[in-house]
Amino acid sequence: MIKHKEQRVGMFVDVSNMYHSAKNLYAKRVNFKEVLKAGVAGRKLIRAVCYVVQSRTAEEEIFFDALSNQGFEVRMKELQIFADGTKKGDWDLGMALDAIKAADKLDVVILVTGDGDFLPLVSYLKENKGCQVELIAFGDTSSAKLVEVVDDFTDLSQDLQTYLMTSSTHQQERKKSRYYR
Repeated sequence: MIKHKEQRVGMFVDVSNMYHSAKNLYAKRVNFKEVLKAGVAGRKLIRAVCYVVQSRTAEEEIFFDALSNQGFEVRMKELQIFADGTKKGDWDLGMALDAIKAADKLDVVILVTGDGDFLPLVSYLKENKGCQVELIAFGDTSSAKLVEVVDDFTDLSQDLQTYLMTSSTHQQERKKSRYYR
């Protein structure tokens, strides 16, 4: 697959999907700064958006600040808690709509998620907008069909040292976040 420096890139990150994948597979956190760097790969970054669900904790606020300081636009949605105790807070539709709206200004759309619900989005972006669609996720928690239909797949599991945070990396990000407040 061709990647050249003149390509205009947009990255759309399903933070919840990535957070839970890293937590369940490795009991660690994703290093989103490195994910952004790898995805952009020297090309022209037009937009990088992280979609987060807010539950109003202090640590969460530090994390959201860190994402913003790393170059991401952070879009937040409140966690919905229903009368029966069930919780909902996904961004699938919002993320898909943003990718479609931005597609006319992009050559490459990078989805950072393993969620197979994005299959129709990938088809639409490729067939109707002429975009190259790349996927970044953990192979073990990614939809096999989604991996199959994208133009390029970066399996974060292949380089855990780079894409997962050690406790020292996490502490450094927290300090930076406090510094920028």
